[in-house]
Amino acid sequence: MTSRFVAPWKVIPSVTGKLVSSEAKDVAKLFTPLTLRGLSLKNRIAVPPMCMYSAQDGFPNNFHLVHLGGLAKGGAGLVIVEMTNVAFNARISPHCLGIWKDEHVAPHKDLVDFIHSQGAAAGIQIAHAGRKASTLPPFLASPGKDTAQKEDGGWPDDVVAPSAVAYDTSYPNPRELSKDEIKQVIQDFVAAAKRSEKAGYDFLEIHGAHGYLVHQFLSPLSNHRTDEYGGSLENRLRFAIELTTAVREAWPVDKPLAIRLSATDWVDGGWDEDETAVLVDKLKDLGVDLFDISTSGNSPLQMKKMLPAIRPGYQVPFSEKLKKATTTTVSAVGLITDAKQAEEILQANQADLIMVGREMLRNPHWPLKAAQELGVNVQYPPQYLAVQPRPPKKD
Repeated sequence: MTSRFVAPWKVIPSVTGKLVSSEAKDVAKLFTPLTLRGLSLKNRIAVPPMCMYSAQDGFPNNFHLVHLGGLAKGGAGLVIVEMTNVAFNARISPHCLGIWKDEHVAPHKDLVDFIHSQGAAAGIQIAHAGRKASTLPPFLASPGKDTAQKEDGGWPDDVVAPSAVAYDTSYPNPRELSKDEIKQVIQDFVAAAKRSEKAGYDFLEIHGAHGYLVHQFLSPLSNHRTDEYGGSLENRLRFAIELTTAVREAWPVDKPLAIRLSATDWVDGGWDEDETAVLVDKLKDLGVDLFDISTSGNSPLQMKKMLPAIRPGYQVPFSEKLKKATTTTVSAVGLITDAKQAEEILQANQADLIMVGREMLRNPHWPLKAAQELGVNVQYPPQYLAVQPRPPKKD
């Protein structure tokens, strides 16, 4: 498939967000590089995966180019493309991105090329929604109607999960995956990783959070299996370990592999931070380079405990605890909106990388604004040099 996008960025490369001068002795840590295997990020600001529900048959389109291109232009060191699904029935909604067929590679490469042209690294998150598949995009759903029926382009009769337990009464009823189907899902992730490499992505993240398939296997709230994939903690970890092992083997050795994890279900008797620490230790030994720590998503009961805890940076303590318990590289996410707040998280060694999501949607040039607030002189896009702040004159 040929590119569907005009490509002037191949003529005017950008180094947006790079330090203009490295002479300063006290450059904010937020604007120092972070190296993961053979990838060096120009700063410690990353755009996390955020679903836009704007694809057709899994294909990226002009919306994704403008949306992700704008975020890359804003100066982040890493831009991670939204949850991209490894099979047709792995999608959350009929409008989610995919990388389950070879035809998806070319338009993904267009995204990668533009992200690279703005001086950012390009990442992709590969995933399977499990029992949360065949649902309507949030802006099309209504109270009590979350399922995408066949007339909506959905596949409610082909929703799969570790166990035949629906997320909620308004969601599809899933069927339990057989062992052979589990093996096939792992191969779907492997194939998606290989296609991601062909598209030129620098960074690959497995989605193991927010109540999607990997998380469903981990949590006793959603995993009621009685075979080797359910019951004990060792058994509930098995799918995540087998999947990560296979993906790491398929993904180039010089490129970093990450996994997003929900550190807690926020529900008594559910997946918790101590179990997360056990999994992180095991996956670190398998070659995972970054643990993207979030929370929640696997039970509608979560809000009882979660809602009172929500405040700026409310998930950072989970990143900090896992970083200290496992001595690994972690990112923090969740209501991090202020440059000084982000810098303090890094300085306190609570995380190594800051994921800025919703605030980047409000202001795609947040990294440039953050640099100005922290007194760091970074490069603006060449087309925007007329508005680049000038550093103060030296006496």
